[in-house]
Amino acid sequence: VCLVEAQREAFGITPDSRVLQFSSLSFDASVSEIFVTLASGATLCLADAWRLSPGRQLGQTLNQLRITTVTLPPSILALLGEADLPYVQTLVVAGERCSSELASRWSVGRRLINAYGPTEATVCATLYDCPEGPQPAPPIGQPLPHCELLILDPQQRPVADGQVGELYIGGPSVARGYRHRPELTAAKFVPHPHTHDTAQRFYRSGDRVRRRGDGNIEFVGRI
Repeated sequence: VCLVEAQREAFGITPDSRVLQFSSLSFDASVSEIFVTLASGATLCLADAWRLSPGRQLGQTLNQLRITTVTLPPSILALLGEADLPYVQTLVVAGERCSSELASRWSVGRRLINAYGPTEATVCATLYDCPEGPQPAPPIGQPLPHCELLILDPQQRPVADGQVGELYIGGPSVARGYRHRPELTAAKFVPHPHTHDTAQRFYRSGDRVRRRGDGNIEFVGRI
């Protein structure tokens, strides 16, 4: 519910939107595509797997279904041309790092949103609304309203802005743990590092990030 409410507003989904279900049901992004769309009264557009093949076939599908909102990995987006997205108003990239070249190219003529989030935090935790035109590689942005983010050093102490630390994610969308893996659950889902409140758990993402001066978070790499 938190994800649906946050992304519906952030992506501007309305009953007039036409959203492509690009992700397989085995991938967490499908949860966003399905429920954000249907809960907004919008149209969820389905296609056979062969019609979603990266490149020319996907481009034709986006055209034929008049898709207005789509979420794609940057590596898939890189295989498309501008003529493949004539109806797309909101383009979300997620799952991989977005390059400067892609952000600069695809931010023209539409909204381009760089999204980040591990499955353990229910699909998405941060968003960055890219400016239009030439730009450096986009950061992963700022947390969704229901997410609390901490950037901590190996001793679980907060790091200063600009310094690299591990990203901890808290809030109601954090998963309960890993099925039948209590030791891994205990290692990755921890009490609040500052208050040690066992009722408020954070997910240790394993991602190295830093907070920029403008408040946006930049992904650096994996630990």
